[in-house]
Amino acid sequence: MQAQANWESQLLALAGHVPHPSTHPFFSYWAGDATLRSAYKQADVITAAHSKSFHFASGLLPEEKRSAARALYAFCRTVDDIVDEVELKKDRDFELNYWRNIVQSASSPTDDLVAAAWADTLTRYHIPRHYALQLIDGVARDLSQSRYQTFDDLATYCYGVASTVGLMSMYIVGFKSHEAVPYAIKLGVALQMTNILRDVGEDYRNGRLYLPREELAFYGINESDIAEGRLTDNWRQFMKFQIDRTRQLYKDSWAGVKMLEREGQLAIGAASTFYCGILDDIEKHNYDVFTRRASLSAWGKIRRIPSLWWKIQSL
Repeated sequence: MQAQANWESQLLALAGHVPHPSTHPFFSYWAGDATLRSAYKQADVITAAHSKSFHFASGLLPEEKRSAARALYAFCRTVDDIVDEVELKKDRDFELNYWRNIVQSASSPTDDLVAAAWADTLTRYHIPRHYALQLIDGVARDLSQSRYQTFDDLATYCYGVASTVGLMSMYIVGFKSHEAVPYAIKLGVALQMTNILRDVGEDYRNGRLYLPREELAFYGINESDIAEGRLTDNWRQFMKFQIDRTRQLYKDSWAGVKMLEREGQLAIGAASTFYCGILDDIEKHNYDVFTRRASLSAWGKIRRIPSLWWKIQSL
C-alpha cells in the first residue's frame, strides 16, 4: 500500500499545478479553413487505422471535441513512430526536436497536416504544453531504457507515455476542477499497463521488457521463460497479480469521470471500459500474450455501451 502511495505522489509531482482553463475553446476550424479541415481529416484517418478502441470511444464526443481528441492521438502516434521506426539517431533527434518546437510555438508548417491539427487543438483548448513535452520525453525514453526494476519505476514511464495523454484529454473533454488530476493519472497508468500486458511477446521481440524485474523474480520467472513464451503456473499467477492491480486502477480512476464535463463522461468511460475488456480477453486465453494479441471485438464494445450509459447516469 505504501509503494502505491509513493508512485502516486511521484506522478502528482510530475503533473504539477494544473490550471483550469478560464475561457472556453475558440472553435476555429469550421471557419472556412480548408487546410485545417484537411488536417483534422488526416488525424481521423490515422486514429482509425491505429486504434479502433480510441476511435470508437472518441466517436462518443461532440464533433468539435471528437476532432480534437483525434488530433491528440495523431500527435502521440506520430511521435511514437519516430522512436520505433526512424533508424538513425541524428534523424530521430531532429524529428523529436521538430515536434518539441511545434508544441512550444503552437504553430506548424503548412504542409504538415498532423502538426497543423495538433497546433490548432493545443491552442484552442488551452492545453498546458509541458504535458505534450513530457509525452515526447516519455516516448523517447524507449531509446535509452528497455528494462524496469520496480513498479514505481514503471509507473513513471506510464505517466510519460499515457497519463500525460489523459491530462491533455481533460482539457479537450472539459473538467470541473483540479481534483480530477489524480484520477486521470491513474487511468493513464491503467491504460498503459494494459498495453504492456497485452504486448509482452511483441515487445520482447523488439528488445523491450517492461514488466518489473522485481515482481518477475518474486514469481520465479526468468527472461528465458518470456523469450520462449512459457505458460507456466508461475506465469499465470504473475499475470493474475498484474491484471488484478490494473483492474483496481481502473476502478479507482472511475470516480474521476464525474469530475469531467457531462458530454465527455461517456467517451472517457468507454475508453476505460474497452481497455479493461482487453484484460478479460487475456484471462480468457490462459494468459497467452506470446502467440496472440488480446483485443475486444466491435461487438464486445457495442454490447458494453448500454450498461456503461446507465453507470454514467448514476454519477
